[in-house]
Amino acid sequence: MTVMAFVAGVGILVDDRVLAGSAIWAKPFKFSVSFVAYALSLAWMLTLLTRGRRIGWWAGTVVAVASLAEMALITWQVVRGKRSHFNNATPFDTSLYNAMAGSIVILWTGTLVIAILLMRARIADRASAWVIRAGVVIALAGAGLGFLMTQPTAEQRAAGNLDTADVVGAHAVGVPDGGPSMPLTGWSTTGGDLRIPHFVGMHALQLLPLLLLVLVALATRLPRLGDPRVRLRLVLVASGAYAAVVALLTWQALRGQPLIHPDGATLTTAALILAATTAGAYAALRPAPVRPENDPHIPADKELMA
Repeated sequence: MTVMAFVAGVGILVDDRVLAGSAIWAKPFKFSVSFVAYALSLAWMLTLLTRGRRIGWWAGTVVAVASLAEMALITWQVVRGKRSHFNNATPFDTSLYNAMAGSIVILWTGTLVIAILLMRARIADRASAWVIRAGVVIALAGAGLGFLMTQPTAEQRAAGNLDTADVVGAHAVGVPDGGPSMPLTGWSTTGGDLRIPHFVGMHALQLLPLLLLVLVALATRLPRLGDPRVRLRLVLVASGAYAAVVALLTWQALRGQPLIHPDGATLTTAALILAATTAGAYAALRPAPVRPENDPHIPADKELMA
């Protein structure tokens, strides 16, 4: 995938072809970079397994092969100058698209097996255990959101020619694919875009463990973070907040609303998530009451009154 990222990067620079409003090599570049992060994260998590390591090895191999197949098909369509996803223009294009769909299902299933093994793994540090489990579960949910893109859009259903349409499915909601978009990401600026929750959800696999690494690094300067119980509570709050953000982004996209133009309902929900997260983080960082050493059996309510 690292090699493919380099190849696609060169392609962006030297190949001026445009497909669906973006440089034709943009999709393999973004996919390969995403797969680099995804594969490295899963490889690290596989080292944490305490049971079922052989099954984990096979599941990881399945994920790697499925990723390779997906990238090969995407790149082949780029070389042909054709869309890779949602393309039903010819029987050959349809067969390639179906093969890509199959490879993603296999990749998702392999990741699910790894997630189940991680749920059963005995990881000494509870914060590490929970951040890994939450990360992989949210990543599975984010990957599963890709299924929504494969469904016919409202406009495609209204046209009534799904059996003969060249394109069935879309990234955007409420507007055609290939319209005005954000730089780098290519996300729509005029309608909803299901790639946003898909992307954010999948990368919980990296961002949540990264948060824990930051907390551990800060523990040398902030003694409160040196308490494993505090880190565990913060991780649980962060995981809940992350899941809520993915849900909010999905809701926003399905309503055909651009990420950069949220309405009042979206902003209100975002504010509630922020308030709940702030309150949760404050509660997690707040020191627990210390019982007198000479009488550890004093009830907590009497201790607080004293």
